[in-house]
Amino acid sequence: MAGMILFVCTGNFSRSPMAEAILKDLLERDGKDKLYQVRSAGTWTRDGLSASPLALQAMEELGVDISAHRTHHLTSQDIDQASLIIVMTHDHREALTLEFPQARDRIWLLSEMADKSHDVVDPSGGRSLDSHRACAQEIKELLHEGYLRILQFTAGDTS
Repeated sequence: MAGMILFVCTGNFSRSPMAEAILKDLLERDGKDKLYQVRSAGTWTRDGLSASPLALQAMEELGVDISAHRTHHLTSQDIDQASLIIVMTHDHREALTLEFPQARDRIWLLSEMADKSHDVVDPSGGRSLDSHRACAQEIKELLHEGYLRILQFTAGDTS
């Protein structure tokens, strides 16, 4: 196993499960799904809830099923096991860096994987299918653009 990639957002209802599922799909299409473990967690959630119905629908439209997803509250064990921790916002990175300083070098924004530096905004604020579609599409594009960098960083090469 090459490593574990952990996506983190606030509720683990929309953004991080979308990213988890899209990356798993990319890895499977590339024949690398057995080499990497991909998981997601939320900083402010409780375990066992379903993904947002709007996230489910937006992902279904992209041909990716997240109906089996259940929320997971981020733990120190998750942080310790992750080779790469990909967060959605600058605030997530700041909070995780303060709480888990030992992981500082493994925490990156999703947008940084694609040589950018912006937040992936929580679509739940808009409470619309369109906001979830736009978010899912943005995550898909960032993961496609940043795919090789994600694999490189997971292997420990952050140069």
